[in-house]
Parts: sequence; C-alpha cells; structure tokens
Amino acid sequence: QVQLVESGGGLVQAGGSLRLSCAASGGTFSRYVMVWFRQAPGKDRQFVSSITRSGAYTYYSDSVKGRFTISRDNAKNTVYLQMNSLKPEDTAVYYCAAKDDYGLGSMNFHEYDYWGQGTQVTVSS
Repeated sequence: QVQLVESGGGLVQAGGSLRLSCAASGGTFSRYVMVWFRQAPGKDRQFVSSITRSGAYTYYSDSVKGRFTISRDNAKNTVYLQMNSLKPEDTAVYYCAAKDDYGLGSMNFHEYDYWGQGTQVTVSS
C-alpha cells in the first residue's frame, strides 16, 4: 500500500511558477509509474503528465507541454511537477497518482491504484 502526499500548491499570478511535490511512503517507489492529474471545478479529472519508473521518459498533455516539467527522485521517493508560465486556466486541484506498471502509464484516471489528497493551485489573471 502506497501513501502519497502532495505539497507546493498556492496562489500565483499569471506568468509565475510553482513546484509541486508528491512524497510516497509504504511501497517500493521505483516500481511505480507516477502521474499528475488535475481537476478544475465542474470538470473531469484531466491528465497532466507522467514519468516512467526510472525517470528516463516523460509525457505531457498538449495543454502543458513546454511549460511544465515532471521529474522524480527515487532516492527520496518523490515526484515533482515544475510549473512555469502559469495561466489562469491551470487553476485546479492537482493530484499525483501511482501504479505498479511499466512505460508511461495511462491517461485514464480510473486505472490508477493510489492517489494523494490533492493540492490547490490558483492562478490569478
């Protein structure tokens, strides 16, 4: 059983930056594909980015490509999401998720076994 705890959210002006962290415990972190999703009020949970077990490969949604960077430190059991050039439409609760799997995982949030509690990101215009 893996427990995930996100941190790093907050209020930022458009064009600013935030770095989210997701700390894992209770499992073998290096076995898990790690993924970030987000959910804005009244909308479905949306895939943001994923990273392979080793961190060698990453994938981004078109809406964040070129602005966000996912990374992981398996020694620290932590995955990060560096968010630059933030826009008001990035406002959402951001969740990390994990699955014992190979590759870059799925964009379908139903397929993930473990979730954090979420961290709010608000971008003002």
